[in-house]
Amino acid sequence: MTLPAAGRSPSYNDILTRLASLHPRRIDLTLDRMPFMRAILEAAGLRVHVYTSPHLVRFNERFRLGKVGGGVLISDDELRAALDHCERVNDGEPITIFEIETAAAFYLFSKHQADVTLLEVGLGGRLDATNVIDRPLASVIAPIGMDHVEFLGDTLIKIATEKAGIIKKNVPVICAEQPAEATAVIEQTAKRLRAPLHAATQDWHVNIERGRLVYQDEQGLLDLAAPRLFGRHQFDNAGLAIATLRTIGTFKIQPSAFEQGIGRAEWPARMQRLTSGALTNVAPAEAEIWLDGGHNADGGRVVAAALGDLEERVSRPLVVIAGMMANKDADGFLANFAGLTRHIIAVRIPDQENAMPPDVLAHAARHLGMRVDTASSVKTALASLSKLSYELPPRILITGSLYLAGNVLAENGTLPQ
Repeated sequence: MTLPAAGRSPSYNDILTRLASLHPRRIDLTLDRMPFMRAILEAAGLRVHVYTSPHLVRFNERFRLGKVGGGVLISDDELRAALDHCERVNDGEPITIFEIETAAAFYLFSKHQADVTLLEVGLGGRLDATNVIDRPLASVIAPIGMDHVEFLGDTLIKIATEKAGIIKKNVPVICAEQPAEATAVIEQTAKRLRAPLHAATQDWHVNIERGRLVYQDEQGLLDLAAPRLFGRHQFDNAGLAIATLRTIGTFKIQPSAFEQGIGRAEWPARMQRLTSGALTNVAPAEAEIWLDGGHNADGGRVVAAALGDLEERVSRPLVVIAGMMANKDADGFLANFAGLTRHIIAVRIPDQENAMPPDVLAHAARHLGMRVDTASSVKTALASLSKLSYELPPRILITGSLYLAGNVLAENGTLPQ
């Protein structure tokens, strides 16, 4: 147990250290987020509370308080007070870190007025700590893939069953396009609970036309500017947010707010361009540096597609710097990049006991026919590339884990706001 120094109030890190002793197991909660929905609601002038996980650099990132003109991350003092309150109420009973964090989020939100609260499910859905709201405005299911199999099951049907656990009786469900097995599970659950289902490609559609986002449902058509976030998949993510808010209908959002929202939305560590900072300073001159926290086969697929789009616009040699957790499928993830690059640099994620050793990651890359190097850190890897000769400045992707992405942002001095 870590005790605060004499005369000093405990920080929230002190409290988290104590709480970890009640449930020390760590879970890699690498999740997809919905920044578009928050951005659209804020563009419509609404105050939006947001609870998401995991954080990248600072724990405060998980808690955003709704304010007029845009939300703000919780302050250290408010976070410490909320965790301290929840720790006292829990009174030493067994509890997971995520459960106490979720309780703290509900406590914080209850003390600040807002128009809407967005809760991101932590892991799975059915047994998740956030799944205690009896009557949400809507339940939203993003694309389902093979991940967290040790907790959710080793088939898409099992995983979809856990995800479908957030569906509530008579509450609308807005669902992204899914594999057939997952779709069947969601449809059956929605029918059993009489929850109106609004599914992508069936009840609403999103397309790219002349570089613009074109959305259509039974209410009509929206012709909007492209999302600020890069990658084809971000059109689908924006479409899911639009479909949700149009289905709810509570807030009567104007087309201008939809356009402003998808144009403003930011999502750290999802095809994020790093243009300045401590790490970029050691990279090859004029190199493009992209950061993405993708970590499974599906995540690798969408990142590879985004890189393919970049290659069509401006061709550059691609180098992938990768670090992954030991429980991830390195072969499935890296296979997506086999046709785009033959140069992988494997690194270890700092400060993670269950990080994949670089030689294990390197073996997976060699199995795919890639040229492989290892480096002691991302900074060392970037510096090594500065010593190589390229006909054009390289395009560098740093990827494989949100833990790695958070470390990169911290070291580069790029803090999520």
